[in-house]
Formats: sequence, C-alpha cells, structure tokens
Amino acid sequence: MKIPRILLAAGSSGSGKTLITCGLLQALMERGVKTASFKCGPDYIDPMFHSRVIGTKSRNLDTFFTESEVTRYLLARTAKDCEIAVMEGVMGFYDGVAGTTTRASAYDLAKVTDTPVILIVNSRGMSVSLAAYVRGFMEYRKDSHIRGVIFNQMSPMLYPRMKKLLEEELGVEVLGYVPKVEDCVIESRHLGLVLPDEIPELKERLHKLAGVLEKTLDIDRILKLAQKAPEISDTKPEAVSDFRLPESVRIGVAEDEAFCFFYEDNFELLKEMGAELIPFSPLKDGNFPDELDGLLLYGGYPELNGKKLEQNIPMRNRIREELKAGMPCMAECGGFMYLHEELEGMDGRFYQTVGVIPGRAYRTPKLSRFGYVTLTQKKPVFGREDFGEIPAHEFHYFDSENCGDDFHAAKPESQRGWECIHGSDSMMAGFPHLYYYGNPEVPRAFLEKCLAYKKQRSSLRQEDQEE
Repeated sequence: MKIPRILLAAGSSGSGKTLITCGLLQALMERGVKTASFKCGPDYIDPMFHSRVIGTKSRNLDTFFTESEVTRYLLARTAKDCEIAVMEGVMGFYDGVAGTTTRASAYDLAKVTDTPVILIVNSRGMSVSLAAYVRGFMEYRKDSHIRGVIFNQMSPMLYPRMKKLLEEELGVEVLGYVPKVEDCVIESRHLGLVLPDEIPELKERLHKLAGVLEKTLDIDRILKLAQKAPEISDTKPEAVSDFRLPESVRIGVAEDEAFCFFYEDNFELLKEMGAELIPFSPLKDGNFPDELDGLLLYGGYPELNGKKLEQNIPMRNRIREELKAGMPCMAECGGFMYLHEELEGMDGRFYQTVGVIPGRAYRTPKLSRFGYVTLTQKKPVFGREDFGEIPAHEFHYFDSENCGDDFHAAKPESQRGWECIHGSDSMMAGFPHLYYYGNPEVPRAFLEKCLAYKKQRSSLRQEDQEE
C-alpha cells in the first residue's frame, strides 16, 4: 500500500516537536489534505490534541508494545484512506528503552516503518555549528532515515545562509524555519500537556500558528518528501487476534475530565472482539448505565477532580455494589486510584472514592515509577493461568498504600522490578497502562468474563421471573 508519510523528530525533548507538529497538521487540514497523525510512544494527550482540536485521525505507534509487522499493520490500517501520515517522535531521536538503547525510539519507529525523517533543530545560539549537530544525527546510524531539517527559533535573516550551508555540505533538504511564536505556546502540567478543553482560544491559536508555518515552511516540499516513502504492507499479521465473542457485551467506559487517557486502538480491538462501549461520567452522571456487563476505568486526572468525584455519592455506591457483585472490571492508573477508599487531591485534601480497594492513593513529590515494564502474572486472573508477557508502561506522580502484588513488573534492560496490580477472577486493577495489541489475550479474557457475567445475570433474572 502506498502511504505518503513523514516523521518529525528532534535531538531532545523541548525542541518544539509538539508545537510544530500541531501547526503543520493544522496547516494541512486547512489546505484540505486528508491527514492521519501518529504519536511515537505511550502518550495520550498529544493524540487528543491532534484528533479533538485539529481534526485528524490520530493514533499511537509504539515498537515496545508491538512487533514490527503489527506496527506496520496499525499504521497502514489507520492511514489507508488518508493523503499523508504525520508521525511525531518522542524525546531525542535515538532515545529508547532504559536510556541505553534505541528500542522504541523515534529512530526505531522510522526504521520499522521505513519513513523519511524531518529533524527539528532548536537553533537558538547556533549558526555554523548547526551543520555539525545535524551531521552527527545523520551519521550516528547509517540508516537514520533523516532526509530533511526544520530550524526552530531561527531568525529570518539567518535562515537563507544556514539553508545554503546545510544543503551544500550535508545534502539534506532544509524545509523551512519557525521563528519565536510565544503567543502560540501550548501549556503543560505534571503529566504532559494541558488538556485541549482547558486552553482558551486554542483553535484560534493553532490557526495563527498554521498561518505562520505556511509562510516559513516549504509545505509543498514536505508533501513531496512524504511521497518518497516506499510502499508498506497492510496485511493483517497472525499476531493480531481474529477472536470475536459469540454475542456482544455492553462495557461501560468512564469518560470525562477525570478519566480521559485512552488508546483509540484499544477501543477498536474491543469492538472487533464484540464489545459495545457505553461512555459515562463518574463526575457528572447521576446514574450508572443500566445493563452493563463490564467496566473500564482508564487513567486521567482524578486528583484534579477529587471533590466532584466524592460528591457523586450515588455513582460511587453503584460502582462499588456492581464490582462486589462480580461485574468484571479493568482499571489502570487514575481509574485504579478511584477504586481506593480515599484519594489525595492536588489541593492536599483526601477525598472519599469507591472503596473497593482498601487504603489510600496519595501524592508524591516526583514520578513514582516511570517508563516501560513487562508484566508477568503470579496467580489466575480472569480465569487465565498465564497470559505470557504483557508489555505496559507507568507514568504517575501518585502512589498507593495498596498497589497489589498479583503481577510482577520488570524494567527492560534492568534488574529493577516490583509487584503490582490487584488481580482476581473479575478484576485487574493497578497503575500500569496496557496497549491491548501488545497482548490481545488480556482483553479477550476480560470480554469472555463479561459475557459469562451477562449470562449469569440473565439466568438469575429468568429464575426470579419464574418464581
């Protein structure tokens, strides 16, 4: 399949990748170019910006979670009806697992998907040294895929000279520059960017940024570079499950300002397996959805919404009753914290929450556990003795008095590890985030339990009617 594509990378975090990616995506959309966007790595908020604010179809691609064939399949499946796919890198271009490898780096994604790379260079305080800087990235790996450069924070006067220098000496395409755009900056908070709905006039800000980039980037040449990407296979690999339930199940998905960290591909896989997803808000809804067969509580910002979560007593009580009655549930990070008896808010106060998991979730002064892990189970969960290895990641400033010990999390390329997750016949709840294509047997087992729960409820209802 022919999929024009580029990957925007940089030498380090803070180089302007996200701002320039958002501005370029906005410019492409305003041109009427049908665009798919991807974020390299386990990031929830950047794709949220891409999809909710800009309007692109946005997903994650992560070579730690998925093997090469699956990664290429997911790229092709999402971008098949688009005119260009734009990928945003993560951290520094070569920075990968454990800080000592290139695995799961932006470079690794470019290599796996055979994608031309545009290196974004924060040029503040540099001139001729830019050539040495870019040459280093191009030559560190012979298959770097770096084909273009964009200078960030560069003056219009210096740009023509630097463009001429790099193109003559390095043979790389210089595709434009970005001046200082202070009134277009996107704010951040402790888990990453501030959510799209929290930034006043965000759409106008991005429209203004797109207007700047139309003048300072050679977008036509960027589109031509994307066209040079070779064809990519869209064949569904054997590792991608074809499983489907014999009948559908209704799964409640907590979705609001407190619970908003989703992998759209997780939703896609659940639907393919036979799940009907029912969104609801633990913050705002007075009633828990009826006739649910399972519950999903993903991550987000419950710590910013502790008071409202506590005040919704009917919701907390109903979730507790349903889970204690055996409703299958998967909860991760923020959703896991919500299941505790109490949760510390960012204001330092403790708020009452669902109360299924004994103990408190509390704030810590720094990242408690950060990065990729491989999970292995220590007891049967959802009726399965052994899922095999489950790739996951953690990223949280909060901790728990009761993290669970039914799984072991091992850091890759390291001797470090810890126990985590509460696992049972009906629950899997802990801090780790899962990307379901990394191990499809986990969502399959969850949905099979949801179907069994549905049939059990139906049988009990029939018995009551007969009496």
